[in-house]
Amino acid sequence: MPAPNAEVFTRLSALAAIDDPTSRSSKTIAETFTGRPLGSVPVGTTDDVAAAFGKARTAQARWAVRPAKDRASVLERYRELVIEHREFLMDVLQAETGKARWAAQEEIMGLMFAARYFARVAPGLLDAHSVPGAFPVLNRASVRHQPKGVVGVVAPWNYPMLLSIGDSIPALLAGNAVVVKPDSQTPYSALANAELLYQAGLPRDLLAVVPGPGTVVGAAIVDNCDYLMFTGSSATGRTLAEQCGRRLIGFSAELGGKNPMIVTRGAKLDRAAKAAVRACFSNAGQLCISIERLYVEKAVATEFTEKFVAAVRAAKLGAAYDYSADIGSLISEAQLETVTKHVADATSKGARVVVGGKARPDLGPLFFEPTVLAEVTDEMECGREETFGPLVSIYPVENVEEAIGLANDTEYGLNASVWAQSKPAGERIAERLHAGTVCVDEGYAPAWGTTAAPMGGMGISGVGRRHGPDGLLKFTEPQTVVVTRFMNLDAPGLVSQDKWQRLLMTLARGFRFLPGR
Repeated sequence: MPAPNAEVFTRLSALAAIDDPTSRSSKTIAETFTGRPLGSVPVGTTDDVAAAFGKARTAQARWAVRPAKDRASVLERYRELVIEHREFLMDVLQAETGKARWAAQEEIMGLMFAARYFARVAPGLLDAHSVPGAFPVLNRASVRHQPKGVVGVVAPWNYPMLLSIGDSIPALLAGNAVVVKPDSQTPYSALANAELLYQAGLPRDLLAVVPGPGTVVGAAIVDNCDYLMFTGSSATGRTLAEQCGRRLIGFSAELGGKNPMIVTRGAKLDRAAKAAVRACFSNAGQLCISIERLYVEKAVATEFTEKFVAAVRAAKLGAAYDYSADIGSLISEAQLETVTKHVADATSKGARVVVGGKARPDLGPLFFEPTVLAEVTDEMECGREETFGPLVSIYPVENVEEAIGLANDTEYGLNASVWAQSKPAGERIAERLHAGTVCVDEGYAPAWGTTAAPMGGMGISGVGRRHGPDGLLKFTEPQTVVVTRFMNLDAPGLVSQDKWQRLLMTLARGFRFLPGR
């Protein structure tokens, strides 16, 4: 199955929110599997970003007054188009990122889940709701949610549809406009979904995709937006948080992770070992919530390691626009260099390669074998730093207490996985882990796919949450409206101020018995 042809990418390039593409420089996007050019996209400037925000603000004013159910119907139509065009979308994803097709489908399913959940809950969450007033009967109070305005989304390359459009969906449903900066390596993934949103009835100016470098387009978005959603490294997240803080605008971010998996005695080792391959090497390990540290009780460490290594060896590494490959390519020379460097550093300091450990140029320019290391220490780069590639370290531990302590011994706190003798035992371990999500008897996908629950990180792994009610309401400004009826709080004409204040205090003391007090 070949990648989409050049005409497809030419069509998508025309959707970039750049007024005069012919006057702009362009960037050639390469097929990750082979390095062959797919097409070129115009490179945006600060003027393009300013123009996109100007149009977005006009469109947002009209969009915000439409009923939430009306907005939701557009996103429901988009979901149906995603399902209809899923094979095409997976082709684009694979061409830009090099991920295996099953991992591309995982991303498509994420878009479907997000559109379905937020379209269903948005009208209820955004509807005004009553709360107890200061003085019952006299005061009627309600809370409403106004949109922020224009939301900026700065998206990464590893899940370039889900983390650009998937984050735009709740912002749009909340009544905002959105300006997206896709990663420079993966602009077509965002543009392909923008095309489907326009087909679903979303006003063209309401969602703008502006390709270009972070130093130019990204910086201009931060300077213009009313709220920023970012996914990327913890280092970049800190910088953006400072910039948003200076402007006093809201900021939400999912950042890096050094995610642990715990395997205890009594766990189903065959299932754990097989699932660990997905948990560690999905998208060639280029996933914020993938597992990079395996803590296994010594009583079962040898057996688990044998089963895990056998499952890793059985996984097929390759380039294919079908489901014949289990693990795909890295996306760039920079990623390949990082993985190579981490393996070389670890082995030079005494780590042992259990399986893998080498680049595979025979398969393509950016392939690296899924790699498991033993005897890794904190002095090694991969000991505490996020590799973000197909590299995992395995550590035998004396008991569960040691496993929990080591799992929590990190600045990160994004995701974790637990495999124990029973579900209740796994849940008890999960409750003690410093991580935004924990999967019991799985790696990461069920937690990610549970869109009704918040998703995000503790520590340096993030700020705020995507998914769940918070994932939509963060794109709004809550507003309290209180209506005073019958009389206000001034003393009636024939009542002295002293008596009036005592009466008010008496009433206030009695309100503690009312619901909501």
